[in-house]
Amino acid sequence: MPRPLTDPQRFDAILLAFRRPHILQTSHWAALKAPVWSGQHIVWGDDHAPLAAASILTRRLSSLPVRIQYVPKGPIVQPSLDAWRQTLADLEAHARRSRALFIKIDPDVDVDSDLGRALAALLRERGWVFSADQIQFRNTMLSDLTAGEEALLAGMKQKTRYNIRLAGRRGVIVTPSDDFEAFYHLYALTSARDGFLIRPRDYYLRVMTHLQGHGLGQLLLAWVEDKPVAGLFLFRFGPTAWYFYGASSNEGRRHMPTYLLQWEAMRWAMDQGCTTYDWWGAPNELDESDPMWGVYRFKQGFGGKFVRWIGAWDYAPRPGLYRAYTRAMPRVLDFMRRRANPRG
Repeated sequence: MPRPLTDPQRFDAILLAFRRPHILQTSHWAALKAPVWSGQHIVWGDDHAPLAAASILTRRLSSLPVRIQYVPKGPIVQPSLDAWRQTLADLEAHARRSRALFIKIDPDVDVDSDLGRALAALLRERGWVFSADQIQFRNTMLSDLTAGEEALLAGMKQKTRYNIRLAGRRGVIVTPSDDFEAFYHLYALTSARDGFLIRPRDYYLRVMTHLQGHGLGQLLLAWVEDKPVAGLFLFRFGPTAWYFYGASSNEGRRHMPTYLLQWEAMRWAMDQGCTTYDWWGAPNELDESDPMWGVYRFKQGFGGKFVRWIGAWDYAPRPGLYRAYTRAMPRVLDFMRRRANPRG
């Protein structure tokens, strides 16, 4: 039977009993999402040999009198279909008891694995719906850090190795930093240049300050002639480091700072004892028309392996209301965006 835990440190310690727990399932991430989301931590089985664990976030929508629930990059479940069957049944019961409109999960399970195919079939059989709202990247690239530095370099594309060395020859220096303001300035420049939306400054400063302060993250900046020209922020938990945020200025790009920056990030992760470097994001389809194709090619140059996760699935105790919500919500969000930016 599942049991709630009110001790956040104990919950995080239990997560570390799993092979590859996700940082978005930790109590730290739930704390960062408050007060908009309220968190609840649940564990199945013994603390020392848990069957499953889930950090469930609940939010009441201001525009509608309903609650929605989300298990970001979870639940974390032992690789057994029976374990998944029990966990799903209990999450369904939780959604019904709490009168949630729906509960969303998006665990890191490889959809092309035997377990992934069986789990997708089980979800459909139990009435879960593949979500139109894929909050996190469905796909990613992974690098196996246990190979060691020499093997990792040998596995990179020749141009990537060349650019790493070129950056060093041209005087690029990469250092750990706590200058989150400098990074956000670079991030805003990158957003304007590449045309993607970012959150307000205070959100990123809060996330980075909290995680780095608890040893769960690290900012790295690349410098050219005493000026920061690129940066990235890593999340870290258990055996995995995730490359979440990256930024660069237009100045200094000819020095290839992002190549040396990524290599030093991988080396930092190895020094922390991580065995996997998660590049956090890859195209939905491996096709040049995909908007993430250029990002994919960059990550592929470092030897990253493309992995397709099972994606986000929703369970709705009241399917009719859920269908109405999924039809109405895109129009509500579009209306809110147009009000915020009336000129389009």
